[in-house]
This record gives sequence, structure tokens and C-alpha cells, in this order.
Amino acid sequence: MSSRMKTRISLLLMAVFFCRLIVAQVHISVPDPETWTTDELTPYIGQTVIFDCPIVVSSNASSTSLTVSPRRLFTPTNQAFPRTDEYRSVASLNGKGAMDLTGVSGYHRCGEKIYHLKAKVNDITRLSYISGEFRGNTRAELEAGIPDVGDYRILVCTMNLEYYLTIPVNNGMGPSSASAHEKQRTKVIKALTRINADLYGFIEIATGNEAAAEIATYLNKNLPDRNYTYVSDNSKANGSDIKAAFVYDRNKLKIYGDLQEIGSTGVKGRKKMQCFEERATGERFWFSVNHYKAKSGSGSGMDADQHDGQGQFNATRTEESQAVVDLYRQRLAPQSKEKDILIMGDLNAYAREDPIKLFLDNNMIDLHRAFHADSSYSYQFGGLAGYLDHAICNTTLFPQVTGAAGFHINSDENDRYTYDKSSDLTMFRCSDHDPVLVGLKLNNEAVYDPKPVVNTMDILSGNAHKLIISDARTAGGANSYYAIFDITGRPISWQTLIEQNDQEVDLPSAPGVYVLYVYFDGTVYRYKFIVR
Repeated sequence: MSSRMKTRISLLLMAVFFCRLIVAQVHISVPDPETWTTDELTPYIGQTVIFDCPIVVSSNASSTSLTVSPRRLFTPTNQAFPRTDEYRSVASLNGKGAMDLTGVSGYHRCGEKIYHLKAKVNDITRLSYISGEFRGNTRAELEAGIPDVGDYRILVCTMNLEYYLTIPVNNGMGPSSASAHEKQRTKVIKALTRINADLYGFIEIATGNEAAAEIATYLNKNLPDRNYTYVSDNSKANGSDIKAAFVYDRNKLKIYGDLQEIGSTGVKGRKKMQCFEERATGERFWFSVNHYKAKSGSGSGMDADQHDGQGQFNATRTEESQAVVDLYRQRLAPQSKEKDILIMGDLNAYAREDPIKLFLDNNMIDLHRAFHADSSYSYQFGGLAGYLDHAICNTTLFPQVTGAAGFHINSDENDRYTYDKSSDLTMFRCSDHDPVLVGLKLNNEAVYDPKPVVNTMDILSGNAHKLIISDARTAGGANSYYAIFDITGRPISWQTLIEQNDQEVDLPSAPGVYVLYVYFDGTVYRYKFIVR
């Protein structure tokens, strides 16, 4: 065989080889990440694929792999009311949406997105990483500044401090030594300094006043223009018990009236209210900081796990919400003549659970949902995100809220960066819960005047095949959205409402019964319609 013929054969073989490589690199299109399941990878087992949509890191708990999905996976009761078809749909899709990605180098936070992920499909739930570009939700981005919560005059922050104890105890909760507490304090103070709030509400802080006083002292050292102090609860105790507490800048605010506490339901010391007055304007509002009964333990009767996604002690947590509403409405608001109230804290209940629904049923507004629809979170458990840390207000305060957001310095971090497991002294993973921020611009002339959300909802005849939503948008459309679900609770479409009088909505193509949800000014409106 001539050398020229050998060269031709070699080139032909190389061409065939590279063609096989190209054929093997299949592009995976994911037109609807919210409903995509790993079953769609079945034809590609053993092949190399490239995902055309960003792939989100849902969990980084493993030391050898990342849990990833085309969407962020959320706790079902954060997105859907318990005992509904929608809840069952979210739970089912969660179970079919996650993949285990091995072979990734470096540290990656949850919430980071992998663009152009190239991987080998070992089976429908296991991928081997080849290449990709990680972007978004990095430490560097969070170090650049806090989330945008609007043009506020008062910045409010609540944070679960994960057992902030000034006198360490060796009971498995909080720091077990003075050096451990020093590391805990360093990380916490760095986070609070970066936030630079006017008013803090703390959860899981030691009883007595020493811990709150320590935080105020260190914040004043780091922020010399501030003048932080704490609200005394006249307690001399100090130890491993925890409570809710207030720290505020007395250059900006002063307390008005006495500290109020609810001790009749739940755990004593963990539901407190204080009225604050803005010095510059004389405007006031009630600030309620709460830490409800946890889901852990073993409840009985209605407090036993009802297997509806809400866990243990749901009845007690619902009673705690009722107690907060009753104290405010029956006594504090009438006596103080101040209606505005902001309710925050770790309520140990996700967004759609009964304790939160009670507030909504009492005409209060979930600020996470008002400003971020279904995308908010402050906590992660088992690879599922959601918010246990709430910001809720009544209708008179709502027009004075400039924004609300979680600051994701903790929930997206790997647990190995805690003060007791590493030498890391950054603000990251200073707790297991994210701080929640709310911006306020108090104004006694603000009026809350909700409009009808759906003024016209007709399915137009002919080729148009649309429905129209009218008078359901806010300035810029940032706070309003609609979502369509089929009768089984499967999401069909979601979109922010734009700033125009009438919004045309494309209907599902398949005949059937559907549910339209419109979220506008803190309220969800629900309508059924039929596509024939």
C-alpha cells in the first residue's frame, strides 16, 4: 500500500472519529425548566450532552459532587398550599428534577448557574462534568453590596444568629468555648456591619442583655457614625436559653412605649413587639420579631405530623400567629393609635403553610412574595430552598415599604465554613439562615387602595385565543405577576405583568380546565377557566 493511500485512510479514520465525537455531543434543549424531569435523559445514557439552558446548583452538601437541576428546587410548601394538587405536583417534580454532578473542581455555592454544561450521562440522575461556565451568586458578588431594597430611609434587618451565646456551654448548641464564640462573633459582626441597618431584630440570641449589648458595642466600633443600643427586657439571666431581641441606631430611631411580649403560646421570650419612632419625621411603626416553635421533636394530637408537608407542631405555630395578630389588633394598635406593623423573624413555617396563611387571611401581605414572586428563599434543607424567615406587614404599612430581600450569605454556603468547623472568618455561613432586609420610607399620607385585579377576563373567539387581564400592574410591573396551572397543579406559564392597561395572555394549547393566579399588591386572586 502506497504512503499516499495510507495517509488517505488515516485522514478518513480521523474524520470518522471526530464525526462520532460530534454526533455523541448532543445538545439538550429544556424549553420549560419548571417541568423538566430526568426521565428526558433516558435516550442519552452513555453519551456526552451539552445543556442549552443554565443548570442551577441546588445542593453543595456532598464533598464529592453537586446536586444540580435546570431550576432551583424549592420546598413544596414554600410554593404551594398543603393538601392541594399543586403541592403534590411540586413534590413530584422535585423528586424527578435533580441530578448528581461529579468531577467539578473548586468551591461552588448553591444558586450558582452553570452555562453550557457539557457532561457525560452515566444514568438519568448521574452526570460526569466535562466543562461549563459557573456564573452568579458568588461570594464576590455578595461582598459587593446588599440586595436592592429601594430608596429607603430606614433599613430593617432580622437574622437568626444560630445560638449566639456570650457564655459558651457544652450542650451541642452554640459555641462550646470562648475562642469559638470569638470566631462566631467575628463572622456575625462582619455580616451585620456589611448590612449596616438602622434596626435589627435578632433570633436565637442568648437570654439577658449581655449578648445584645455586645453586638451593639462591636457594631459601634465598626460603624463610628452609628449609635447602636439595645431594647432592654429587664432580664438578668444569661446562658444557653435563647430569645428575640432588638438592636437599633438611636441617631435614627427611638423607642415609643413599652416592650411587649407574648408568652402565652409557644416558647417564652421569642415573640416580642416594640414601637419605634423615626426621629427625623416623628413617624412610628410596630416591629414584631418572632421565633416560632420548631418542626423538630415529637408532637401529639394536632401537633403531630399530619403528613401534609408542614411537620411537627404546626398547630402551635398557627396559634402563635393568631396570638401576634390578636395582641396587635385588640390591644396595641387601639392603645397606641399606631396601625403600621412589620412582622419578621424565623416562623419555622414556609410561605404556604398554615401559620403564614393566617396572616394573609387577616389581610396582611407577604413581602417576599410581593417583591419576588416565587423566587425568594432564606434557608435550605435537603437541597430544597424556601423561606422560614419572613417579612409580613399590614395594608397601611405596605405603601411605605420600598423593598424586601434575603441576603444569601448563609443558606447557599457549605456547612463546613461554620465558625466551629473551619478557620474561615468571613461573613459567609455565620448562621444557617439568611438575613432578611426590608426598606421603609415612612409617610403618614400613604394610602393603600387596592384595585380589582381582573377587570376583564374573556377568552376571545377566533384565532386570537387569548384572555385579558386588566388593571393589575404596579409601576414598572415589578410587583405583579400571573401564573397558569392545569387542574392537577402542574405549572403551565408564569410572567410578570407589564405596565399597561390590558395584558393579553396566551392560553394553553391543550383543551382542559385551568387555574389563573394573579398576584397584585400583596394579594393572590384565583380564577378558573376552560379551554375548549
